[in-house]
Amino acid sequence: MARAALGLLGARALALLVIASVALLPLVSSDDGYKHCEGVVRGWAASSTGRDKDGDKLSLKDLLFFLHIPRTGGRTYFHCFLKKLYTNAQECPRSYDKLRFDPSHPDCKLVVTHDDYSLTSKLPRERTSVVTILRNPVDRVFSTYEFSVEVAARFLVHANLTSAKSMTTRVLTKSRAVSTLDIWPWKYLVPWMREDLFARRGARVDKMHSSKKVNAYDVEDMVMPLHEYINDPVAHEIIHNGATFQITGLTNNSYFNGAHEVRHCVRQHPDLGHIVLEVAKNRLDQMLYVGLTEDHEESARLFAHMVGAQVLSQSGTLNLDLKEDLPSENDPHPSMVEPEEEERNEHLMTVGKLMEAYETCIARLRNSQSNRRKISLKKVAEANFSKEEHLMLKAQQTVVGPHRQLAEQNGWTDIICSDGICSPWMVVMLGLGIAAIIALLSFAVTTRRTSKLKV
Repeated sequence: MARAALGLLGARALALLVIASVALLPLVSSDDGYKHCEGVVRGWAASSTGRDKDGDKLSLKDLLFFLHIPRTGGRTYFHCFLKKLYTNAQECPRSYDKLRFDPSHPDCKLVVTHDDYSLTSKLPRERTSVVTILRNPVDRVFSTYEFSVEVAARFLVHANLTSAKSMTTRVLTKSRAVSTLDIWPWKYLVPWMREDLFARRGARVDKMHSSKKVNAYDVEDMVMPLHEYINDPVAHEIIHNGATFQITGLTNNSYFNGAHEVRHCVRQHPDLGHIVLEVAKNRLDQMLYVGLTEDHEESARLFAHMVGAQVLSQSGTLNLDLKEDLPSENDPHPSMVEPEEEERNEHLMTVGKLMEAYETCIARLRNSQSNRRKISLKKVAEANFSKEEHLMLKAQQTVVGPHRQLAEQNGWTDIICSDGICSPWMVVMLGLGIAAIIALLSFAVTTRRTSKLKV
């Protein structure tokens, strides 16, 4: 059943990929150099096919490569799933920047990175399983823009851009830490947005105390508006078709030297895009797991059962099989274990416990991220995207149980009255109902007292 559900998610993931590939590509094609470009794209595609066609693609191999497409919720998987499944020693060093590790090291079992699929050329391919998460491309574009503003706004505590750059360099050099500025694609998008924020600083200060309601995505005096952001050449290079190019290993962060030429040819001649799309679909089909941001709950559950269970099983820390962890309706006591077995396995992990730990972790992580976002956006208060997201979430919640919520939110007065006019008949009926309830209560109390006296 889990595999069938995973297949359904995979089909929807492919649909998202098609949307991303078709919707964002240019609509005009030039004939200049078409034959050359066709040869380049087809040659690349031919060399990219045929990987891991043999064997069970749903079986976890020695090394797990989490291909983290930005703004898909992958960070929650990393911190709340993978960090609980793998030890620090098993995680390959320098996961999110250009990797600096020996993949043949026997204890290196987990790679988590924004680096694209071309990284597999540096990994033991026959021993590597790949997982990823996809998201609706339009939502991902919005989220990419929002995060660019959020991170760049953190530098506004400095007096000027020169000071911000200087302090960042000193801190990172001293701590040797990996910064967001070291990670693709933020190492391109954040400095670009940071420079723009400092350029608009004067106008922003003048507008900070304005009471006029504005669109958070179009506050030109304070922040680069969304339409300007998405139409810039930087965005065309990195954001447009970003997920497709990441899955095919064709980003500007690729380990494949010819990635730029292939990407350029597809943009110049959009009809060649179907070749790239077929490679992407083939890659997804060969992956161990593909999740969807929009189906977060189901995707997380499937990840726990398809990936988490295999990691636990291989490490010897899984004490129940999947059937025991997913109780049936006919089993009244699915969690009962013989005393000896319970005592022997009390220190081991189950898939159910993994999901419980995940849910607790993700709640804390989201709260932490929300607080950090609020602090980051204080300097650009009008571009407070969290307000937009809060309204969207509230709208979704009102869809569930509308009648119950109506009673809770409006009260009895709003139910019997409409637009300030109350129906006399409804008022009379309500009064009679209340009187009847009081009479019944009085009768019950009197009867109870009488019975006690008789005893």
